[in-house]
Amino acid sequence: MEDNRIGRRTVLRTAGALAAATAVTGCGTLMGTGDSRGSAGGGKKRLVVSNSGGTYNDALTKAIYEPFTKETGITVTTVNYQSAQIIAQVKQGRPQVDLLDNTLLNFQKMARLECLEPVDQDRLKNVKGAGIAEHNLPEHAVGKNVWCSLMAYRTDSLKRVPKNWADFWNTDAFSGPRSLQSAEVDLPELEFALLADGVPLDKLYPLDVDRAFASMSRIRGGVKKFWNTGALPAVLLGRKEVVATSLWGGRADDLIKQGMPVAYQWNGARRMTNGWGIPKGADNTDAAYKLIDFSLRPEVQAAFAKLFPHGPVVPGAIKLLAEDVLATLPTSPQNLKVGFDADAAWWDKNRDAVTKRWQEWADA
Repeated sequence: MEDNRIGRRTVLRTAGALAAATAVTGCGTLMGTGDSRGSAGGGKKRLVVSNSGGTYNDALTKAIYEPFTKETGITVTTVNYQSAQIIAQVKQGRPQVDLLDNTLLNFQKMARLECLEPVDQDRLKNVKGAGIAEHNLPEHAVGKNVWCSLMAYRTDSLKRVPKNWADFWNTDAFSGPRSLQSAEVDLPELEFALLADGVPLDKLYPLDVDRAFASMSRIRGGVKKFWNTGALPAVLLGRKEVVATSLWGGRADDLIKQGMPVAYQWNGARRMTNGWGIPKGADNTDAAYKLIDFSLRPEVQAAFAKLFPHGPVVPGAIKLLAEDVLATLPTSPQNLKVGFDADAAWWDKNRDAVTKRWQEWADA
């Protein structure tokens, strides 16, 4: 799902970021599908980056783009293209951007379609010895920030705290309507179904699809809504229409800030990574590599995490963050050990078939 996966909580944490971004000379945002380069062409002092926009872009601008421009003199212009648009541009031999910010899952597909340049890690000094997990350094991309899907629940509706997905699935001991994610918005939550059925975290992949759908069928009667927009599960929870739901990390925090009796559970959280990719044929790769490397400095990673609740991929950044910030991040030491990383290669290979089966299951 190519959006910023966050709610009003981030608006609070990035207060003033938009004003700062628009006030700084050289950092702009161009929305649409036209040629974003204008008269500047592929000049060495101008870098065109595609990301998902919104408050995510605000945080990137304040934590990464602005200090990068100040240090290097390279201005950053941002656009908001879907990966399908970039693929079409590359196939036509006319990529309109120099650097992409997207999920490693989408980069897996783009690499398969031969639309990305392979990454030369020798040009990234901040990767060497940084301790970045191997799965965040695929051949054609570089991971930079981690988000997740997890369980949230109302503390006033449940007599006990649900500690795992097996508890979520147990509608007798933890009674009340649930909500889970639809395949219309992102990956079906088959992993949660398997964890509920007793599969260990380290034995999830390759996913047993038959077993997962059998587990989904067992809870189907207790699911009031399969949510199809990122904001909906928090709305359902806030209105007390459900007692528990899956949702993207950070979405419940606004409810908590409003004083609502809501909490969330990191146990069994599914992590996904956003990263950098260079489209094949991009003409400003030198500047692209400089920005990638800059973004992987521990202090830059930490600055972004303070503004937006995505976890750093660089372990050294964790040491620079306060405990209250770490508590909200999927890659903090306490949260990292109880969740799992989605297998981008498996999902790229199986996503279409699983989505088709989901739709047939949901319509049955």
